[in-house]
Amino acid sequence: MKKWSLMLTASMSVVALVSCAAPGGAPGEADADGDAVGSSGSRLQTVLDRGELICGVDGGIPGFSFVEAGAYSGLDVDVCKAVAAALFDDPEQVVYRNLDSTERFEALKGGEVDMLSRNTTWTLSRDTSVGMEFGPTTFYDGQGMLVREADGIAELSDFEGRSVCVEAGTTTELNLADQMRQLGVSFEPQTFQDADAAYAAYEAGSCEGMTSDKSQLIARRSTLTNPDEHVLLDVTMSKEPLGPLTINNDSAWFDTVKWVTYALIEGEELGLTSENIEETVASTEDPTIRRFAGEEGTLGSDMGLPNDFALRAIKHVGNYGEIYERNLGEGSQFALARGQNALWSEGGLLYSPPFR
Repeated sequence: MKKWSLMLTASMSVVALVSCAAPGGAPGEADADGDAVGSSGSRLQTVLDRGELICGVDGGIPGFSFVEAGAYSGLDVDVCKAVAAALFDDPEQVVYRNLDSTERFEALKGGEVDMLSRNTTWTLSRDTSVGMEFGPTTFYDGQGMLVREADGIAELSDFEGRSVCVEAGTTTELNLADQMRQLGVSFEPQTFQDADAAYAAYEAGSCEGMTSDKSQLIARRSTLTNPDEHVLLDVTMSKEPLGPLTINNDSAWFDTVKWVTYALIEGEELGLTSENIEETVASTEDPTIRRFAGEEGTLGSDMGLPNDFALRAIKHVGNYGEIYERNLGEGSQFALARGQNALWSEGGLLYSPPFR
């Protein structure tokens, strides 16, 4: 009797735990209206209950995240919008928080933001000891150096006895020190808490060089008083894979951000755009496209998302190619070639795992 009593007690405990774990339905379970129910206890459920996404961005980098007249734009911003569109069928259900490089991780850890989409480099230490979870890379970059053409600086060795402005708390700061140490160059680093202060100091002549990701340097050069007077050195100091990230140990929310981002890449590969996706899905029998758009299968609901989450993201925000084109490509003021940021099938590094 004692043995059966213990077994009965254990069974009841398991039932109680399962019941408490998902009061609104198990992850992926559909509610009465057929919409997916988010994972209880995850940031995913918090965001769904709140009805809006809180996204940490920089806010001062044209082409990536820039605010003008109260409106945000840029590649990083569009990733935030894609997540909101996937969850709420509305890309405007986002609250943006401008975060400098020293406060971004603590803001994420403290729950002030749901995710970061803020030109943040994926590194081993950030992925482990800092406690972050990095989503797919949305921009492959490298660290560069901006100088005044009139100063005659042609390479890093020319910085002997000169100063460089750099943002504190970034991989940029460490890369700069490593490169100069390797070259045996004695220079003076001037560190700043935020990018605005660093670029202001550079433009004011407080330092001879400004270092950051090349994409950021190109974008920021456009905001200087006389952009044509400044040039990028022909040097790449590092690898800088940039992309969105979430807090560690929350698989449901991380999977959401990860697969929405992959949907932007997969959408381009499938030829699905903001203009044609609804018509294409309605008329095709291609199982790959129908499964991707949620017309067949339960890929979305299995994750606790609407089954058409990928369709929503592309319908409202566009595929990766569209996002790149309007923010950084030929349709923008920067006219940056895709290069490494092209699809794998076009010689680039962008690649999505299968949606199946």
